Amino acid sequence: MIYSIICSRKDKEPLNFNNLLKYFKDANIDCRVAYDQEGIFQGYTKAFEEINPDPLDIVILCHDDIQIFSDRDQFTSILTQALSDPKVAFVGPAGTTLLGTNAMWWDLHNRQQGYHRGFVFQGSNRHDLKPNYFGPQGNVVVLDGLFLAARAETLKAIGLQKPKEYPNGWDFYDLHYTLTAYEKGYFNRTVPIMLTHYSDGIMRPTWDENRKEFRKLFRLPVRCQ
Repeated sequence: MIYSIICSRKDKEPLNFNNLLKYFKDANIDCRVAYDQEGIFQGYTKAFEEINPDPLDIVILCHDDIQIFSDRDQFTSILTQALSDPKVAFVGPAGTTLLGTNAMWWDLHNRQQGYHRGFVFQGSNRHDLKPNYFGPQGNVVVLDGLFLAARAETLKAIGLQKPKEYPNGWDFYDLHYTLTAYEKGYFNRTVPIMLTHYSDGIMRPTWDENRKEFRKLFRLPVRCQ
């Protein structure tokens, strides 16, 4: 079984949100929307507990402002095959093999050095999309949180709750989840999922607050072995 969990706000649903819900429905993916949560950690935790999936079920954690273009059968096949490897924790479209001391996975210098992996389309709307190629597919230390997928047993092992050290519940969940898994001996991996992220990439002021605490919780830099 494949589930998806999306955190969203009823008063600020993206224009293409219904397309995302329809995609999951047509792909026979059980989609749960956690509306109006205090944070994404809380929303994912609450929905995951309500689903109570079997250990080998796949659970997708994704943004509400994405649109998936992959063939539905191919999409589910890619996830199923990649997560059939017990050494793989999370899969997603983009990440890095080197997380530096600045805790910015997309760091431009590292990108120029060829450390990044994956591909997405990005833009503020569907008429202004630009391809963003990070690098060839492969294992990474962390993945971007626009789309993450993992087995339920992995999510239970790492825990989805917000650590008390983070001042807010919306930022650095992706790096926290994926780096925690990596430090437990798992691999994370980019996979060829075709999707668009309708985002301008502007960070909230609270982003840096959580970044400061993240840098205290984990010993950086970390490089994929």
